[in-house]
Amino acid sequence: MSHYRSNLRDLEFNLFEVHRIQDRLDAWSDLDADVARDILREVERLSKEEWAASFVEADRAHLELVDGEVKLPEGLKRSVDALREGGWDRLGLDAELGGIPVPPSLFWAVEEMLLGGNPTAVFYSGSGLFARVIFEEGTEEQKELAKLMLDRQWAGTMVLTEPDAGSDVGAGTTKATHLEGLMYHLEGVKRFITGGEHDASENIIHLVLARPEGAGPGTKGLSMFIVPKYLINDDGSLGERNGVVATNIEDKMGLKGSTTCELTFGQDRPAVGYLVGGVHDGIRQMFRVIENARMTIGTKSAATLSTGYLNALEYAKERVQGADLAQATNKAAPRTEIIAHPDVRRMLMIQKAYAEGLRALWMEAAHYQDLVAIDPTDTVSERRSDLLLPLVKGYSSEKAYELLALSLQVFGGSGFTKDYPIEQYIRDAKIDTLYEGTTAIQALDLFFRKIARDQGQTVAGLASEMAEFVKGTSDGDAFVAEREILGRILDDTQAHLGVMVGHLMASMSGQPKEVYKIGLHANALLESVAELTIAWLLLRQGEVAASKVDEDPFYVGKVAVARFFVSDVAPKVSMRRQAAEAETGALMDLPIDAF
Repeated sequence: MSHYRSNLRDLEFNLFEVHRIQDRLDAWSDLDADVARDILREVERLSKEEWAASFVEADRAHLELVDGEVKLPEGLKRSVDALREGGWDRLGLDAELGGIPVPPSLFWAVEEMLLGGNPTAVFYSGSGLFARVIFEEGTEEQKELAKLMLDRQWAGTMVLTEPDAGSDVGAGTTKATHLEGLMYHLEGVKRFITGGEHDASENIIHLVLARPEGAGPGTKGLSMFIVPKYLINDDGSLGERNGVVATNIEDKMGLKGSTTCELTFGQDRPAVGYLVGGVHDGIRQMFRVIENARMTIGTKSAATLSTGYLNALEYAKERVQGADLAQATNKAAPRTEIIAHPDVRRMLMIQKAYAEGLRALWMEAAHYQDLVAIDPTDTVSERRSDLLLPLVKGYSSEKAYELLALSLQVFGGSGFTKDYPIEQYIRDAKIDTLYEGTTAIQALDLFFRKIARDQGQTVAGLASEMAEFVKGTSDGDAFVAEREILGRILDDTQAHLGVMVGHLMASMSGQPKEVYKIGLHANALLESVAELTIAWLLLRQGEVAASKVDEDPFYVGKVAVARFFVSDVAPKVSMRRQAAEAETGALMDLPIDAF
């Protein structure tokens, strides 16, 4: 039986009842609510069956690099083939490219199920993103390459990280020497490249950041190049092997079926690359890939916590152990399912609230992406989506990894075994807090780029909507108390942000070390902004559900989740504010030897 437990009901609730995607589907031809639901149901089936079938096999297989090549487990390749045969690798792409246009929110709903069912396989089937970037950023000739990528189902990779640079992308030293036209020779070593080498596709198209000779330092001196594993002949057939070779494959804690490689360019033969679009605009171009990857990781985190929780819930309903606590002194009392025990219920409700909260968070970001897709001039929605992205990636990855431990705890000792999928979920999830920018990088991005550089306009607009929601009580309102709590959470978060802005102003006015205080509390600010936002979103969901509680227990759960989450996060947000206000910066004055 499949390990994967989907939550299609909640996905549909978010799409059709909260965000009412059906009201704007006419912007996508040949798509209506029935077709959208059919897509979701078929991908749910695929995710549970052929797709999830290789989840364990991919983890147990020991991948080896032999003569620069890696052979994947046959079951994993069958899973990838099943996705491609269904045409699902084309979902969300423009028709001009050969894709199936759908709203971003529907695309990400599909991605949640695929990422929950088999995240490893996703990394071998994501060529659509790379094809789209090449198509939209490339020359006319490169646009044809993008179409060829889709038609031939070639894989793609994002190649940024270098051994000595790490997350400091601007410190990269990979060199690009100009030959003629858009053709360059690349020399250097890249590390931690997902899907850098495998046999799930006949060709791999690497998108590589490198520094052309004579270019300046930092990220502004980087350009983006198309570097195929096999060179491509004029008729689209494969030519000789290019000079990009996997020289190491990482032995990892999790996602073991995903080849994470060291790639060496120009070692034994020239590595031919082609300047994307004929312009030296690499970091902007690559950020289109990076931002999509960050959304992917946030959605993956939400998906993994959701299936972890649902596996734990299923087990708790079936596992019989101990008597009801109210009859603990009665030795003859019947044994009960563990879901009757208070501590198990507490753990399950925490998982449910945060799993559904993380889904609400990425769905809100995707909703704004829908609006931008309909009207590219909608800068308000574009900035809202940008503001939420570090929350989706940073907060979701941290919280999912933390709470998967509760999923395992519900199983007791059985959860620590490989009989159940939770231990693999935990190992596979840890990387989410690390790659595509660590949580600290997401937090600094939130504060410096999404709030300070924007002069607080976008976050102020979001806070204004929340404040209106807090005031929106009426007779018969089911959430009077929760609105009041949300108001306090909003006040505490704004006060925390105010403290951080004060440190920033001081650092710019002759006290440069004040910026350290921002670094010490940036992660905490990210957590509070995320929890404030999720509390607001879940209360909005609760409003939709409150009038339907007699129809379906699902809606009862929605109301309960909203109330629980708001009460759970309020004291945490308050404590983070107090910690930020009390910060002295003494930690940064501590001698290194004291550590």
